[in-house]
Amino acid sequence: MIISSLLDLDFYKLTMAQVAWKRFRDVPVTYAFTNRTRKVRLAEVVREADLNRELDRIRGLRFGPDELDWLRESRHIKRGLFQDGFLDHLGRLRLPECQVAVEDGQFVIETSGTWPEAMLWETLILSAVNELYYKALLEKEGFSWRQPWIIGQQRLADKLALLKTRVPGVRIIEFGTRRRFSGDWQSEVVRTIAAAAPQMLVGTSNVALARRLDLPPIGTFAHEMFMVLAGRAGGDDAALRGSHNEVLRSWWDEYGEPLSIALTDTFGTDFFFRDFAPEQAAKWRGLRQDSGDPAVFGEKAIAFYRGLGIDPATKLVVFSDGLDAETIIALEEKFSGRIRTAYGWGTNLTNDCGHGPLSLVVKASRAGGRPTVKLSDNMAKAMGPAAEVERYKRVFGHVDGQNQDCVY
Repeated sequence: MIISSLLDLDFYKLTMAQVAWKRFRDVPVTYAFTNRTRKVRLAEVVREADLNRELDRIRGLRFGPDELDWLRESRHIKRGLFQDGFLDHLGRLRLPECQVAVEDGQFVIETSGTWPEAMLWETLILSAVNELYYKALLEKEGFSWRQPWIIGQQRLADKLALLKTRVPGVRIIEFGTRRRFSGDWQSEVVRTIAAAAPQMLVGTSNVALARRLDLPPIGTFAHEMFMVLAGRAGGDDAALRGSHNEVLRSWWDEYGEPLSIALTDTFGTDFFFRDFAPEQAAKWRGLRQDSGDPAVFGEKAIAFYRGLGIDPATKLVVFSDGLDAETIIALEEKFSGRIRTAYGWGTNLTNDCGHGPLSLVVKASRAGGRPTVKLSDNMAKAMGPAAEVERYKRVFGHVDGQNQDCVY
């Protein structure tokens, strides 16, 4: 089995699921898989039967009492962060079914259900597809599973040596669950960093790894929070625009300052800064950048805080888009001392083993009976029906900017 525990997902799936369970539990949502690396015809590499078998195995998993106790009692999770009622819900949870089809060499994977149930599929699907792909690719090429590890270990050692030399104070969060080479390799990466550069490692997004390695699980929320509440808002433009801050208010009401890192780019960072009220900017810990030019974003964030009379050095920016060691170094050298920084390092960290990475996503595609939309600061990441995309652009005052191919 590729996935042997439902904790083998990103922490933000659980924090978001609790908000959805408490406030929006009856909203119907559909999630859809997309391979943005279109040149790779996934269904011609991975056998459909193998994918269905793995998804069926995952659906047969349950959260165990020991796992729920860990979420309740771990020293790395604020006591009471996950409420008993929500943990009881997880204990009863059975994931909804996934439907798999093939169109033009690509997998079409969808799952539908109530929001707090269906949302947990995202990183589980992505991890399964990735590992099946690399296993099939290695089998086809006649390579052993060990050969990529040798490459990966050397590249990881080189990255850590470079970071320790150039930016020894850098703070890294392992964000690689969604597009990892394999679960075992992700574990090897985190163990290696924890041993070789413990001062750099803030924690991991992967809950199972956090439990196994006694590390903090890290994460807040993702684009789907904005996308689902926007879809739920229906056809009224004012309700659509207001849904953005409804996410921020709901999140703060649930978690307060400890998890107050705001994702900015769902409908464009420029709109986010217009909608993020001064009192919110003062209270929230910081921001997460996930598309567009990170250097430009950092300067915008500093200017935004300064414009409100807030010292940027008291705020945190988590860069999390397509990072590699050189990008991290450049950003750290540019912003060190000006604003606090951390780096959510994903694909290049957990999938750099000599075979090209895939840009795979699972996003909410429908919510409350309507299609969802993501605009992004990089329009290559945008999604949604053309007419709805244009409507969202108008409502949120979005102007197309960068359009850069998605490598990760």
